[in-house]
Amino acid sequence: MSESNAQGYLPYGRQNISDDDIEAVIDALKSSRITQGPRVEEFEEALCEYTGADYCSVLSSGTAALHLAYAALDIGVGDEIVTSPITFAATANAARYLGADVRFADVDPASGNISVASVADKITPKTKAIVAVHLGGLPCDMREFRKLADFHGIALIEDAAHALGASFRGNSIGGGIADLAIFSFHPVKHLTTGEGGAVTTNSKSLKERIDRLRHHGIERNPENFSTPSPGRWYHEIVELGYNYRLTDFQCALGLSQLKRQAQGVARRREIAGYYRELLSPWSSSMSAQAQYDDRFSAYHLFPLQINFQALGVSRGETMDQLDQLGIGTQVHYIPVNHQPYYKSVYGEPESLPGATEYYARTLSLPMYPELSNSDVDYVVGSILNVLGLSTAESQRTKVAS
Repeated sequence: MSESNAQGYLPYGRQNISDDDIEAVIDALKSSRITQGPRVEEFEEALCEYTGADYCSVLSSGTAALHLAYAALDIGVGDEIVTSPITFAATANAARYLGADVRFADVDPASGNISVASVADKITPKTKAIVAVHLGGLPCDMREFRKLADFHGIALIEDAAHALGASFRGNSIGGGIADLAIFSFHPVKHLTTGEGGAVTTNSKSLKERIDRLRHHGIERNPENFSTPSPGRWYHEIVELGYNYRLTDFQCALGLSQLKRQAQGVARRREIAGYYRELLSPWSSSMSAQAQYDDRFSAYHLFPLQINFQALGVSRGETMDQLDQLGIGTQVHYIPVNHQPYYKSVYGEPESLPGATEYYARTLSLPMYPELSNSDVDYVVGSILNVLGLSTAESQRTKVAS
């Protein structure tokens, strides 16, 4: 394994902006419309083609996408969603924006993904939607979640912020398995628009509702007016909406990035395979996220489960030492139900042993397409040194020789 890192600091994730991306943004900025222009629809159509969805609405952030996905389903005061505590807080926060309650289900500690059985136990007559989070880009068991949602007559939403390019049983995530799927285009995601997000759906009515909500609740179709239109300037605000629009120059960036999305996911999978190969001899001390034959991970993250307690090391100190070696790591995530805000609303969190175990051991390693195999060598070699496993490596090498 490489003993030094010649590539500079290796963060856990980062954007890649090409010359073509820059040119696309410049062209958009030079055009007559830099917002509410033609590139918005072009980007939506391209995302539909990529995911297989019938409809797409692009928005100002992944959080905005969650907010409007919930709002389009009329989730509000007196309603509940059931979701994972191992997620970014926006998954839950967006429901709280609307006055809805959040019930947290447990996760499978081998994958960090939300457990179907635990979700089933959390559903009540108030439950309006299941929100399945595809942690790190690994799809949840969407067949079982679809069955569960249909049985209870509730909506199924995919929080696919990590999962653009992933698939379940050959079906693209965001392509219509769920009623709605949300994506994020933050810089560390698969493609970026700076900040941005999207909702995909196969429902025309949900698409129309989301588009209206993202633009102040304004209705411009004369067929839906409450009174006859006096002229082309006329519009009606038919509900309380928001300004969650994405600009044309952001969409131009997204369109350009989408052209190399498939290549990026393929490289992420190669990197993940190489990580797994290098780490496999230490499976008793650490393990990669579970794999399943029926699903294709997009590997937004490479979460490693490390038995810090058994190794007698601190995760915090491990991260600090790796940082000093030029390697950025992160924890995905602190369980949302343990955050002070949620404890103030719901009290001390109930025991969710899968989530507790997953959180205690997880550490996300650098994962982005520009990583070289020598970078991965350096990351793994550094982790082994920091965890005190390099001696075991040397002994293993001597035995093999």
